[in-house]
Amino acid sequence: MDFNLTENNLEIQKLARDFAQNRIAPTVMQFDEFSEFPMALAKELGDMGFLGIMFPEELEGSNLTTVDYAIIVEEISRVDPSLGLTVASHNGLCTNHIYTFSSDELKKKYVPDLASGRKLGAWGLTENVSGSDAAGMLTTAVKQGDNYIINGSKSFITQGGVGETAVVTAYTDKSKGSKGISAFILEKSFAGFSVGKKENKLGMRSSDTCELIFDNCMVPASNLIGKEGEGFKQCMQILDGGRISIAALSVGIAQAALDHSIKYSKQRKQFGKPLADFQGIQFKIADMATEVEAARLLTLKAAVMKDEGKDFKFAASLAKYYASEIATKATNEAIQIHGGYGFIKEFPVEKLYRDVKLTTIGEGTSEVQKMIMARQLVDMY
Repeated sequence: MDFNLTENNLEIQKLARDFAQNRIAPTVMQFDEFSEFPMALAKELGDMGFLGIMFPEELEGSNLTTVDYAIIVEEISRVDPSLGLTVASHNGLCTNHIYTFSSDELKKKYVPDLASGRKLGAWGLTENVSGSDAAGMLTTAVKQGDNYIINGSKSFITQGGVGETAVVTAYTDKSKGSKGISAFILEKSFAGFSVGKKENKLGMRSSDTCELIFDNCMVPASNLIGKEGEGFKQCMQILDGGRISIAALSVGIAQAALDHSIKYSKQRKQFGKPLADFQGIQFKIADMATEVEAARLLTLKAAVMKDEGKDFKFAASLAKYYASEIATKATNEAIQIHGGYGFIKEFPVEKLYRDVKLTTIGEGTSEVQKMIMARQLVDMY
């Protein structure tokens, strides 16, 4: 078993790391403070091919692997988790849903603009009445002639305000439960499609999060993804892959917490010697390093399994659960190591502490991941 990254992986890692440090780092706190989406940086990510990572070149994608995807998300998130979330959600949710389940005609129509970064994508599953219980949604789609009329709303939608293309789920037959949910491609220009309030968040503040509203929104019947009733099943498969990216995002945050903790502990002196010389601090750093490496290996394992066409559902949930939990722990330890300085915005760990909480919620909460893993384990015996 080879645990080494390939030469191509390492080149991509360096490209992402250099971009994050040189282009993203200088303005991170500015965008965070004003809760402003860094559109210019997003366009640069598109130019670099980081918004079409796993899609074929004929659709203007970069034709890279899931391992590359995890590497890129980790490196961007190590500097700014908000922008890492943009890369993760744009690639893994909206664009991937269209690419994986749409007709060739829809792929050719929508994927090139998304994969190139000319347009940003949003993915609408969650509603204010349905989070983990995704099948509890209220949005409906009624077919009328050559169109579907969609009514309802979606909440907490990443890129909801800045995205121009959205994949949205709605009930086409409520009587069938989750088997009556369908998925559609919507354009912001469609009549009856509007953006609601922008959320004022604890963390990930420069990631755009908005409500989407559909008031008799007219959608061409040809924009149905797959067949009626397949939407929920499609979404569950998309979430499996998305969990790998949230695991990678979590690893990036945890690694950043470790980086800053080591740097600070070597500079800060107490009782005449650096914090790094105290055994209590050394133990914290050693534990953080161990857990970060374990999370990274779990994430890469899930990514490799996906690239090899294996069943990666359990591995993705395991990686997402563990990585998000240890990232939360790592940022907490980083604040403790920094002491009072960890509580002020001049030090990066303050932002990491706020950003990390989303990782235990998005793409399925930690509790949902444990349910998924437990069910699979029980079925194995």
